[in-house]
Amino acid sequence: MKARTLLIALITLISSFAIQAQEEKIIDQVVAIVGQNIILESDIENQYYQYRMQSGIIGGGTSVRCQMLESLLFQKLLLNQAEIDSVVVSAVEIEQTMDQRLRFFIAQLGSRERFEEYYGKSIEEFKEEFSKDVEDQLKVDRTQGSIVENVSVTPSDVKSFFKNIPVDSIPLVNSIVVIGEIIRLPPVSLEQKLMIKDRLRGLRKRVIEGENFATLSILYSEDPGSAKKGGELGFYGRGELYKEFEAVAFKLDDGEVSEIVETKAGFHIIQLIERKGEYVNVRHILLKTKVSPVDLAMAKAYLDTVTNLIRTDSLTFDEAVLQYSDGDNKNNGGLLINPLTGTNGFEVSDLDPQVSFVIDKLKVGELSNPVLMETEDGKQAYRLLYLKKRTLPHRANLREDYNKIQEWALEEKKAKTFQEWIAKKAEKTYIRINDKFRECEFEFDWFEVRE
Repeated sequence: MKARTLLIALITLISSFAIQAQEEKIIDQVVAIVGQNIILESDIENQYYQYRMQSGIIGGGTSVRCQMLESLLFQKLLLNQAEIDSVVVSAVEIEQTMDQRLRFFIAQLGSRERFEEYYGKSIEEFKEEFSKDVEDQLKVDRTQGSIVENVSVTPSDVKSFFKNIPVDSIPLVNSIVVIGEIIRLPPVSLEQKLMIKDRLRGLRKRVIEGENFATLSILYSEDPGSAKKGGELGFYGRGELYKEFEAVAFKLDDGEVSEIVETKAGFHIIQLIERKGEYVNVRHILLKTKVSPVDLAMAKAYLDTVTNLIRTDSLTFDEAVLQYSDGDNKNNGGLLINPLTGTNGFEVSDLDPQVSFVIDKLKVGELSNPVLMETEDGKQAYRLLYLKKRTLPHRANLREDYNKIQEWALEEKKAKTFQEWIAKKAEKTYIRINDKFRECEFEFDWFEVRE
């Protein structure tokens, strides 16, 4: 549907971090004007270059360039509205967003040094060059969100939406599984905790006596993401870090070094670099606790006992979750949450391969033997997996797939809302486009004369 295509185009606008195309040198020129905002030919070529690199294609691309120009027209129209509405984003929001994106790109390239080598500029130069792009994108996102924030669908809307899908076009829904788990985290010995704390006290003492915190973090921190950057995390707001870590970080003064802080990741000492409003930038040194083979074996034996209790009907799976699981989801029946959808349902292709391998052998209502796993903070543990539900591949229907159909209906309604908004705003906005794009098959008639 055109409406759905438009929604996807708006939601998946290409990142502000444009890569300057190296292989094609073009004479830059303005190819479109939307209100007070311009689109340069280089804007399209930079995005097209990224598309080619990611897709592995060579040459051609007229239709792709047309699609990219229309996406930029959408974006500039939203930015123009943001300026009319006096949408403001703070310097802290810009810096935090920049830091988040930089962390992603640095992780992809492996290190800060490789990032700077790849882009041919320092992190600071990169921030300075693209801060305006990030500010504009935040304004666009905020305006875009405001357009559909009150859009919703009723049960009647959902039924009507489904009824209007031609029978031969009703989507096929893949097999969906719902999985529960009981986790046993091997305990860390008191002796090991005391040893790690003693090491951190020594490092803290060295900082207090004048040694450089960043240097010690590079040498000793066990956080691979920040150690190479001297332990620096970048700006974070409240609710984005471990609560124990955050509670201490937000109370520090500039340059102050914390006492030892324990989180799920291990033990930390923290130094405040800078505070901006409700955001802080800190560096830390993390030392992780280690799981011994003996403790790991004890965790497996513990779950063997739980398995026996469930299989002999001494207690139900749900009862066992509440009594014996160490998982954060124990109060939710131990159900796994699909990060792609936010629901309990998984298509098999969405599952971790190890989980998929185990679940494939289970019947509904069956429990696995203890399975080795790795926690979010990289530690080994054991868990039991329980297949709660499995549906067969089928054509979507309201009885089994109401939530999914509701999502489709809401998506279409939001898309139509965007479509109506864009058509209305485009009629009232000064828009001019270079005639070289007149042959493009746009979704909207952007060439309509507007004074």
